[in-house]
This record gives sequence, structure tokens and C-alpha cells, in this order.
Amino acid sequence: MKKIKGIRKRWMVNSISVVLFIVLLAVTAFSAAMGSYYYTTMSNALRSKAEGAIYSFRAYQAESTYYQYARSVVSDAAGEQLEVEFIDSRGQIRFSSSDLTAFRSPGTPDIAEALSQGRTKVWTGSDPSTGEHVMAASSPLIINGRVVGAMRYVTSLRSVDRQIILIVGIALGIGLAILGMVYFSNLYFVRSIVDPVAGITDTAKRIAAGSYGIQIEKKFDDEIGDLTDALNDMSLKIKQSEKLKNEFISSVSHELRTPLTAINGWAETIMNGEVRDAEDVKKGMGIIVSEARRLTNMVEELLEFSRIQDGRFTLSIEPMDIKAELEDAVYTYREFFRREGIELNHFDCEEEFPPLSGDPERMRQVFCNLLDNAAKHGGSGKRIDTAIRGDGDQVVITIRDYGPGIPEEELPHVKYKFYKGSSKARGSGIGLAVCDEIISRHNGTLEIGNAEGGGCIVTLRLPLGGITVR
Repeated sequence: MKKIKGIRKRWMVNSISVVLFIVLLAVTAFSAAMGSYYYTTMSNALRSKAEGAIYSFRAYQAESTYYQYARSVVSDAAGEQLEVEFIDSRGQIRFSSSDLTAFRSPGTPDIAEALSQGRTKVWTGSDPSTGEHVMAASSPLIINGRVVGAMRYVTSLRSVDRQIILIVGIALGIGLAILGMVYFSNLYFVRSIVDPVAGITDTAKRIAAGSYGIQIEKKFDDEIGDLTDALNDMSLKIKQSEKLKNEFISSVSHELRTPLTAINGWAETIMNGEVRDAEDVKKGMGIIVSEARRLTNMVEELLEFSRIQDGRFTLSIEPMDIKAELEDAVYTYREFFRREGIELNHFDCEEEFPPLSGDPERMRQVFCNLLDNAAKHGGSGKRIDTAIRGDGDQVVITIRDYGPGIPEEELPHVKYKFYKGSSKARGSGIGLAVCDEIISRHNGTLEIGNAEGGGCIVTLRLPLGGITVR
């Protein structure tokens, strides 16, 4: 048999111990109650017989007459299961229904108390002559205020004891049956918990060992089922994160290699004097500066993401003009986009917004990142629109491009770190994750969707009346 251990052992020991204690207590109480019931019933019956027999002596007052009547009472009881005895004032048996105990002195407490104290006494114990377990009731015969004898009724308790033992045995059997049912039901119940948990533990170990994405079959619609769902979800997310991480490493490696190759190539070319034309040198230096700036931006994104991950990402709170920050970002990119053949339009509402508490540098970072994304992924539409307006207790900022948009199946994932989807544009895949974190810390929301008529639209919502920064 398999050894019971762990949770199964603790559960079984605790539950069986409690049930065993309750069963033993119940059997003991039931047995005591049944024994008391049988003994009390027999005691009352013997007392009634003894006192009834004494009552019938009221018409006999002389010694000769009550002795003669006592003999007849004892004789009439011959053949009955009860032993009927007449005890004289010295405690000897004068008459006995069995004629086997006559002129013997039993010396039991019931006789002594009946003769000395003049009251009926019931006694249970072992017969002095036979050792048999008996019950006896002795009632005193009082004539003219003097105890002259006693009527004694004796019965064997063998059948009663046997009946009580049988009842106790049946009660113990029922108790053991209950205990067995509890044991096996608990064993089944605990197994239904422990076995799935053991399976989940094995799967968790496999996930920890690198088997990301494996799933556990859900067999129960309860807490075990919830745990299974949570582990399955964790496994899929770890697999997705691992996939995104690998893609990110590959993408970043490629993104870093491309500008580094351009920088090294042009730097070596210029250093070796292979380019002598001033325009070519200027063009090469421009490429070096542009690629170096792109590397710097990528490193900054990585640093920002690292600060978010380890909790070092902070905001410098001060009053800011949200309209001015957006306009500055648009002004910064408008000429750059024009050289790329992209028209950047800004639609400003006439409404004035009160200064908001926030980090202007971080908000400008968000605007620049979103404009850069719009150009990279939707620049083929040759147009980007930005707008700001009030909406109740919120300020709403939209940035829309007119490119191909985002596939519907990719929309729920675009803000995940390292996610690039089917886009072939350059980037680390963490810019939107950083933007979402910044907006979230300003108690706002960042929503990305496809606009009617084509293209992608990003909607920022920030609360008015002051921002409680988290």
C-alpha cells in the first residue's frame, strides 16, 4: 500500500482522530445509557416485587403466622426465574424458592441495610456462594415497629449483561463502519485535491525548467480549476514573453548593427581619406550624426524600460501647459516630416485648459514617440493629424495617421513590451509600453485603434483640474 504522507497524511490524521474521538464518545455514552436503562428497569421491578410481597404480610402479626405465610409466598414462586427468599432477623435464609440456599447467610449489603435500617435496598454484585453476577432487592418485614425479617428477590444478570454486550458490540460495529466510511471518503476527497495539485506542481516544475506554453487539462470547476486556469494562463504568458524577449533581442541586435555598420563604414571611409569631396564628407558626417542619434534614442528607450521594470521610474511634478507641450512637439517634427514628404496638421480648439500637475518632459516624450511611430508605421499615407479638445472633466489628445492601420488581431497586443507584430519598421518594440506607463502614472489612458477611412488613431485622455500622480 502506498504510504500516506504530506497534506494527505495531515488531513487523514486530523479528520480520523476527530471522528474516532466522536465515535468512541458516542459508543461509550450509548453503552452507558443502555446499561443504566436495563439495570434501572430491573432494579425498579425487583423493588416493586419485594415491597409488594411485604405489603401482603399486613394481616399476619404473630411469628407463627407470618412464618407460615412467608413459606407459602416462597413456595408459590418455585419454578420462576427469580429466586425468592425469606430472611429472618439474624440474616439467614429461612425459606428459598429453590431450596438450595436455605439456612445460609448471604451477607450482602441489601440484607444488612434492610434489617438494620428498615428500608428496601437494591444491590448488584457477585453472589458470594456462586460468584454469579446478580441483582437482589431486600424489603424489611416490620411488625409492631420491629424488623422481624425481610423478603428478598434475586435475579441473574447473565442475560442482561449478554444483551448489553451485544448492544455495545453492535454500536462499536456501527462506529467502525462510520469510521471506515469517513476514512475512505476522506481518502477519495483528499486524493481529488492532492493528485491534481501534484500534477500542477509537476507542470510548474516543467515550466520552471523551460517548457513554456504547456497546458494542464482542467478537470474541476472549483478552486483547483481556478488554479489550473491561472497556471495555464501564466504558462502562455511566459511563453509569449519569452517569444517577445527573443524577438526583441533579435530586433535590437539588428537595430544596433545597422546604425553601427553605417557609422563605422562612413567613419573609416572619411578617416582613410577615400572621400575628398566636401559634399560627400558632409553627407557622411550627417549619416554618422543621424545614426548616432538613433542609437541614443534606442538606448534611452531601453533605460526607460529598465527604470519601469525595477521601480526607478519617477516623475518630476510641476504645473504644465498641456496645449503648449503638444504644440512644441508638433513644431519640432513638422519640418522634419515635410522633408520626408509627410504633412503634419494640428487642429487646436479655442478652449483654454488650466495648468495641470504633471511632468512636462515625460509628456513631451510621449508626444514625440507617438508622432515618430505615426511616421514610421503610417507615413505611407503622407499625412498625420493631431488635435486637442476638452471632454467634460478630461482633455483629449488624438494623433492620427493615414497609413495601412493595424491588423485587428494585433490591436490588443500593441502596447505590450517588445511587441512589434507584423510591422517591418525599425524600433525596439518598447516605445508604446513606456508611453502607456507615463500616461498611466498621470491617471490617464492611452488607446490605440483603427480610424474610420483608414489609418491608425491614438487617443490620450488626461483628467482636468489637477492630476494626482501615482
